Amino acid sequence: KIFLAWIYNATKQVNFFFIDTHKHKDKHKDKDHRHKDHKKDKEREKFKHSNSEHKEHSEKKHRDKEKLKHSDGSSDKHREKHKEKDREKRREEKVLDAIFPFTLMGCVLLWFVVIRWEEERYTDGSKWRFLEHKGPVFAPPYEPLPDKVKFYYDGKPMKLSAPAEEVATFFAKMLDHEYTTKEIFRKNFFKDWRKEMTSEEKSKITDLNKCNFSEINEYFKAQSEARKQMSKEEKQKIKEENERLLQEYGFCVMDNHKERIGNFRIEPPGLFRGRGDHPKMGMLKRRIRPEDIIINCSKDSKHPKPPPGTKWKEVRHDNKVTWLASWTENIQGSIKYIMLNPSSRIKGEKDWQKYETARRLKKCVDRIRAQYREDWKSKEMKIRQRAVALYFIDKLALRAGNEKEEGETADTVGCCSLRVEHVKLYPKMDDQEYVVEFDFLGKDSIRYYNKIPVEKRVFKNLQLFLENKQPEDDLFDRLNTSILNKHLQELMDGLTAKVFRTYNASITLQQQLKELTCPDDSIPAKILSYNRANRAVAILCNHQRAPPKTFEKSMQNLQSKIDEKQNQLSAARKQLKAAKADHKASHDDKTVEVKRKAVQRIEEQLMKLQVQATDREENKQIALGTSKLNYLDPRISVAWCKKWGIPIEKIYNKTQREKFAWAIDMAEKDYEF
Repeated sequence: KIFLAWIYNATKQVNFFFIDTHKHKDKHKDKDHRHKDHKKDKEREKFKHSNSEHKEHSEKKHRDKEKLKHSDGSSDKHREKHKEKDREKRREEKVLDAIFPFTLMGCVLLWFVVIRWEEERYTDGSKWRFLEHKGPVFAPPYEPLPDKVKFYYDGKPMKLSAPAEEVATFFAKMLDHEYTTKEIFRKNFFKDWRKEMTSEEKSKITDLNKCNFSEINEYFKAQSEARKQMSKEEKQKIKEENERLLQEYGFCVMDNHKERIGNFRIEPPGLFRGRGDHPKMGMLKRRIRPEDIIINCSKDSKHPKPPPGTKWKEVRHDNKVTWLASWTENIQGSIKYIMLNPSSRIKGEKDWQKYETARRLKKCVDRIRAQYREDWKSKEMKIRQRAVALYFIDKLALRAGNEKEEGETADTVGCCSLRVEHVKLYPKMDDQEYVVEFDFLGKDSIRYYNKIPVEKRVFKNLQLFLENKQPEDDLFDRLNTSILNKHLQELMDGLTAKVFRTYNASITLQQQLKELTCPDDSIPAKILSYNRANRAVAILCNHQRAPPKTFEKSMQNLQSKIDEKQNQLSAARKQLKAAKADHKASHDDKTVEVKRKAVQRIEEQLMKLQVQATDREENKQIALGTSKLNYLDPRISVAWCKKWGIPIEKIYNKTQREKFAWAIDMAEKDYEF
């Protein structure tokens, strides 16, 4: 009913628009005619005034006649006006009858466009009804090394088989990286490399230390340098080819909407690096072939074709998921997916729902905190453990942790899977009471180390949990993530341990921005405040990184620019002082003003460079991007930018702006998480 009413009103409005436009044109014509008549009257008046006095009497008579004539003409015009109105009305009715079907059709089409971003959700759990795409783009085949590029073993050149040579190039490309100096990396690489060798190669190559990859390394460095020296035409050709692939493989059709695909290229083979001290670093990531790929599309779509002479592992029609293709990688046995681009409707809606769930937690977090504090005194050990674990997840933004099969992945843990060896208790440390020291490997083998004072009852409970346990025993032996999340669902619909992490990250950013942002600061200073607020979140979430290899060099370059700018400022100030001295004699205000503006401009440039240096130094071991993309409600950042007049591109790059387009449109400057 609402839809029909809307269509009816919209149709009327569109019809009247056409009619009003037609009326406007008629009025415009009448106006032109009246303008011409008015012009003629003026000319006649001019002519009358130019006549001599002796014709005044006759002119008066003429004017009386004209007046009488005009009076008769007015009554004629009045009658004509009524007739014209009737004709106009009949014309309107004819136009309405003629254009109504077309206008109705246009409004219906408009309605479907409007609901593009408000489509109804399928109640059966389906994500789509129709899905069509071209499948993935595979990594190019291996190109053997030129004959002049040699591999040496024990000082002697040795020709390798193609599979062994390809794996050797992976190691050679990384010779300048610290990974190739790590024992576990070298051991894993050599083990997997030998699997690719022929029996003859295996019998000869028995010691990695006797292998010389330097010529191969130099060859790839030269290739890299040659790519940098390409002509504009060559670069343009590559760009056009990439654009062609993007247009062919980079989009899919989902429910009659063209959607951008995120990662349509299959990752090429190489050596696994991992983060931190991952025990599987150096292992060979095998080449993914069509026979490894599961394609997902709708039955009635045109199915992607595999490369000639190959076939897909499987073609599925599962509309309960949004991935387009999947395969299992060989290092950790995890499933990799080709998904929609983060800027797609489904991804954007999922992000919005995630942050809205965290906002709902804000409304009931005080009640939940009061409850887990009460549970610290429970008579049941299971409830006490659950309450203490929830306290750590809330206070320290720890991940919940998942159970893993032994030997499958690195020894990484989360809150629920902490062992006795990961926790130390200190009744007093550094003038603080009840201190807990955490030391364990978290996600991606990133070390989590923290010393934090806790409430007395939490400390007493931890002492109780540690009693009569060995270092390898679980700290929370009566708890796992399933039990914890089931309890959280009872506290709030949709609540999981991860929601606490999102909530604490977002609320911390909002609070820090309020504390750190100074209204009188310049734009660079405000951006520094934003990055400091973001860093507080990254530290809370333990988002670390190794300092970039080029960090020292880039800081030296920046310091050189700062020194140069300080010299410029010193010279500009001297010039200003001299101009002021000359002003007393010459009274030349213009020169003094020019010199003053030059000093101000250089001061601003210097401050910008100094802020940049401070920012880089403070963030050299902190990864700001992870929290910004995954844990911080983007509407907080957008609102902050709008409030203080900061260009959004100073906070989000192009890809991030596409991902958070919904937030940029939605958030106003007064938005509160």
